[in-house]
Amino acid sequence: MSRIGRTPVALVDKVDIQIGDDNFVVVKGPKGELKRQFPGAVRFSREDGQVVVTRASDQGTHRAMHGLSRTLLNNMVVGVSEGFTKTLEVQGVGYRAQLQGSSLQLALGFSHPVVVQPPEGITFAVEGPRIHIQGIDKEQVGQVAANIRKLRPPEPYKGKGIRYLGEHVRRKAGKAGKVGKK
Repeated sequence: MSRIGRTPVALVDKVDIQIGDDNFVVVKGPKGELKRQFPGAVRFSREDGQVVVTRASDQGTHRAMHGLSRTLLNNMVVGVSEGFTKTLEVQGVGYRAQLQGSSLQLALGFSHPVVVQPPEGITFAVEGPRIHIQGIDKEQVGQVAANIRKLRPPEPYKGKGIRYLGEHVRRKAGKAGKVGKK
């Protein structure tokens, strides 16, 4: 049995889970509400303030869905109770980020500023060279962060660009020039 799948999902205070007959799960909490349709290969049951995920059989596809479904459900519970945040860093001379209303305006060395509109459920916060992306859906927060990073990924020679907080960029030496020639 999957080690991740057999771990029960603990229900936090003020979080309500409604499980439908067709595996349609609605999770409500203080930060909002998330809905997801789960595959029929898994079943959910409530036991002592926890939700236990079980699978229908030992088939390969059912085993694969077991751990995934448990993790997705846990991310929904954590999202509506605490929320998720991804942080990006903008590095480079003249590169900067600022909020313009609810949208994010980026100066990334192009001839024009790049404006990023937040999708529903996502908020931006700018703190110096750092951009904080916040929301209750972990998948959506990660996708928005990846899309912003894709606008100007860090380059290996000077390290300029947008990177995740703590991301290590391997640097290259560049051209040696006429240093070693005689």
